[in-house]
Amino acid sequence: MTESVAARSVTEAVGTRVRLAFIDNLRWTMILLVISMHAADTYSPLGNWYYVDRSPLSTPVLLTFAAWQTYLQSFFMGLLFFVAGVFVPASFDKKGPRLFLRDRAFRLGMPVLLYTFAVGPFTEYFVSHSWTASDSTFAREWWIHLIDGEFLGMNGPLWFCLALLIFSTVYAALRMWRGATPPAPESDAPPGTAALVCMAFAIAGAGFALRVVLPSGLTIMNMHVSDFSQYIALFIAGIVVARHGWLPKLSFALGMRWLLIVLPIGFAAWLALFASRSSTDRWHWQAAGFAVWESFTGVALSFGLLVLYRERFNTQGRLARYLSDNAFAVYVFHPPIVIMGARIMHGTTWPPLVKFVLLTVFAVVVTFALSSAAFRRIPLLRAIV
Repeated sequence: MTESVAARSVTEAVGTRVRLAFIDNLRWTMILLVISMHAADTYSPLGNWYYVDRSPLSTPVLLTFAAWQTYLQSFFMGLLFFVAGVFVPASFDKKGPRLFLRDRAFRLGMPVLLYTFAVGPFTEYFVSHSWTASDSTFAREWWIHLIDGEFLGMNGPLWFCLALLIFSTVYAALRMWRGATPPAPESDAPPGTAALVCMAFAIAGAGFALRVVLPSGLTIMNMHVSDFSQYIALFIAGIVVARHGWLPKLSFALGMRWLLIVLPIGFAAWLALFASRSSTDRWHWQAAGFAVWESFTGVALSFGLLVLYRERFNTQGRLARYLSDNAFAVYVFHPPIVIMGARIMHGTTWPPLVKFVLLTVFAVVVTFALSSAAFRRIPLLRAIV
């Protein structure tokens, strides 16, 4: 099949310093969705967040929140891991193991430390008031959480950077152990339906097994272990796609077919699973069914959005460049802004869905404005975010 103009423009960019506009657009889109997820967590009973302002919800409102949150959870972080994986092989080849690891440690490790030791504690004590001792100072509370080891799980949304640092370190170790890796032939056909189906089933099986074997809700350093079957698989998929030169060759038509399947048929399946989920037994068939639904939805949305953005959103105007430049700083600093917005609206009688939308818009506008006007103008912060 002949490549499109948009696809051909990708071929020379991976492995160079050339920015891929559609990748940048995907990144800032996913970060906007992260903010919306945390806004939803504020009002929905289905998520965990620093500060919640919850009230009884009608069935339609609960279904709306549940659909939004479960669909987002099925793909948005996995897609970010895939995108990160795409650029890992070329970066390692260019820099070598020592420089690659040093660069990863700075670009990923420093934001984790910034959040763990500054942004997170500030948010806990001054904004969400989740450090609740009324007769204690900030310094004392921070010291208590430091010596009892709780700070290890206080990386907030920066768990993503920590996980990516671990993945990158494992990749570098494997590359050093195996020696030079010859480039894969770029003439190979990109993955089709069979490969995507096999990948979705593998993710579902591993995810279901993790949920059955591990304690419910197990987190390690704020990382939900049961979700990592998808994250690891998509990170590896990004590496494989890059090695084979498949990024510009992934079928746009196939991606659109998967989206058309997962949206109407997948939503009907989700409704059936949600309505029938009466058992909390992790061996129950609904748990297995949801694992399959989540993995197929995640693969479909990730693949579909990837090729859709490559073909239709591979340019940037002034607004898109602004969003791209500030997206990571917004990812780091958005939690206290989301909480501040929720506190401002606390006590209003507006419907929860209205509050959710307004909170999302407020957090996006204010955090991007603060990023461009303040955070990224401070030299040390600019070097990190």
